[in-house]
Parts: sequence; C-alpha cells; structure tokens
Amino acid sequence: MLALLFQTLGITAPVFSMLFIGVLLRRVGWIDQGFIQTASALVFNATMPVMLFLGIYHSDLHRAASPAVLTFFCLATLGGFLLAWGWALWRVPREERGVYVQGAFRGNNGIVGLALATSLYGEHGLALGSVLAALVILCYNTLATVVLAIYSPVLKSDPLSIARQVLLNPLILGVLAAFPFAWWGIRLPAWVLTSGDYFAQMTLPLALVCIGGTLSLPALRSSGSLALSASLMKMVWLPALCTAAAWLCGFRGAELGVLFLYFASPTAAASYVMARAAQGNAELAASIIVITTLAAALTTNIGLFILQWGGWI
Repeated sequence: MLALLFQTLGITAPVFSMLFIGVLLRRVGWIDQGFIQTASALVFNATMPVMLFLGIYHSDLHRAASPAVLTFFCLATLGGFLLAWGWALWRVPREERGVYVQGAFRGNNGIVGLALATSLYGEHGLALGSVLAALVILCYNTLATVVLAIYSPVLKSDPLSIARQVLLNPLILGVLAAFPFAWWGIRLPAWVLTSGDYFAQMTLPLALVCIGGTLSLPALRSSGSLALSASLMKMVWLPALCTAAAWLCGFRGAELGVLFLYFASPTAAASYVMARAAQGNAELAASIIVITTLAAALTTNIGLFILQWGGWI
C-alpha cells in the first residue's frame, strides 16, 4: 500500500508542484499580474487550442471518442450543476448564488484534469482527455454563463448570446478543427507537427504557473463559510457521487480514471474572470479557487489511491 501511495504521488506531484512554483514566483516578484494576464491569454487563445488539436490529431478517435463516456460525462456534469444550484437555492443568499454554483461545479479540466490524465495514462490519457475537453468547454461555459446571467445585472442569458460565446471559444475551435484530420486520417507535414509540438508544450507549464500566481491567501482568509461550502461540494461530494455513479455504470480502467480526474479537478481559474465580468462576488470566486486548488493535492491523491487499491483503474 505504501508503494501504491508513492506511485499516486508520482502522478500528481509534477502538476501541483508547478502550481506552487507559480505561487513562489509571484511572491518573489519574478512574475506579476501583467505577465499572468498576457500568458493566460496566450494559453487560452493559442497554445491550448494547438495542444488540444494535436492531442486529437494523434489519437485513435474511433477508440478514444467512446459514446458511453461522453454521454455519461455530459449527464454527470448536468446533474452536478443542478445539485449545486439546488443547494444554493436553499442555503446561499441570492446575490451570491451564481458565483457559488459556478465555483462548485466548474472544474479546471482543460489544464489540471488534462495534465493528470496525461501523466496517468500517457498518449491514451491525452487523447481521451482531449475529447472530453471539448465537452468540458461546451458544458461548463454554457452552464456557467446561464447561472451567472440569471443573477447578474449585466450579462445576457438569451440563447443567441450564449451560443455566440460558446461557438467563438478558441478551445472549441481547436477541438472541432482536429476532428476531420483524426477521423479521416488526413496527414500534416512533419515540420508542421514538430513546430506545433514545440508550441503546444508551453501550455501546461505556463498555465499551471499562471494559476499558481493568481492564488491569494488574504482572499482565502476573508472568504467565510460560503467558499468552504462550495469547495467541499467541488472537491468531495460531487467527485464522490459522480465517480461512484460511473463505477456503478460499469466504467473501469482508463475511462474511470480519467472521469474521476475530471470530476475531481479544482475550480477553474476562469471562474474568477467570469464572476468579475458578471459583477458578482469576485473575492468569493478567488477564495474557492484557492481552497480547491490547495485541496486537490490531497483529495486527488486519496481518490486515485482508493481506485488503484480497489483495482478499478
């Protein structure tokens, strides 16, 4: 069991160490808010779309794009969203509900979840994780926009506005652009792939350092019980319920492992930007990001340890 614990730590430690390096670099002044904003924009608009494109391009899409996995993930995401919203209707003040619900269900799967899936399962994890990332982007952005718009005086929640925001997302465009190449086996020149690989390799280190640089302990101390409640929902209750449901549905091996990692990812840093744009409680959003990111180093290891100990992944 001790050997299994060290094996689990070996999977997650490289990812979370980059987060804490980002905290350190911000603390000593080697990166600042300007760098984080510029680098985050580069990741979102360029390097991550290329990484997702190449992940799908190099994959056996007929094997990675499992309809059962994709359907289950969509249903589980919608179920988790409705559960978090239902709890917020009962226990959370109205003006805080949009930020609370977004923080409680929206995981950082495009960065942390995908990095862990790749670390655990290599090329197959990257392929399956990249396909799931398309659904992550679609589901999370749509649902977050809806719930924030309902409780915001500035965002529009009509279907046309939501559809426009989703369809113009660079990550979705990168994923959709790759499907014809992977599905029909269209080959690109070797030099294009090599250049793309160099460019895409910047994505995870740069993104993880930026997330670490955004963490704010003062916001954590002033967050109160709402941030803790949303964080427990995100890191404990929803991953446990969704992973148990996946196990009951018969998922095993890499499929169950990647599903767990996506369910158990910390709250996406983009939730802070969206909360601020919606004129919501941005400090609450930041606190949820801090708590879930720090908690993920523990909860993800515990979850992987249990799943490996049971022989299910």
